[in-house]
Amino acid sequence: MEKKEKPLEKMTAKELREMAMGLPGVHGVHAMKKEELIVAIRAAKGITEPEPKKEKHAVAKKEKVVLSIAQLKQKVKELRTKREELLQQRNWKMSEILRKRISRLKKKTRKAA
Repeated sequence: MEKKEKPLEKMTAKELREMAMGLPGVHGVHAMKKEELIVAIRAAKGITEPEPKKEKHAVAKKEKVVLSIAQLKQKVKELRTKREELLQQRNWKMSEILRKRISRLKKKTRKAA
């Protein structure tokens, strides 16, 4: 039975060096990094580079919105009024959430200053 060879990407740099030393036309094997070794071995063997697999779906990152200090302070005032209303309605959970948001915004104003 013929032994299946591991894909080049799965091999260690040491294994790739051993393989490259046995191939004609590949020089300077010990100074090469793993990516360079893979390219050299593929060139020597005449293997075409496999196409990269398609990602399932890329997650788009949200861009950070940078607010000025004045805008941050205005947001804090709005949240404080909402929090006061919630406290009067005895909605403790939402008032606690708003308290934390206010705290975060205040920290941002200090960092921006």
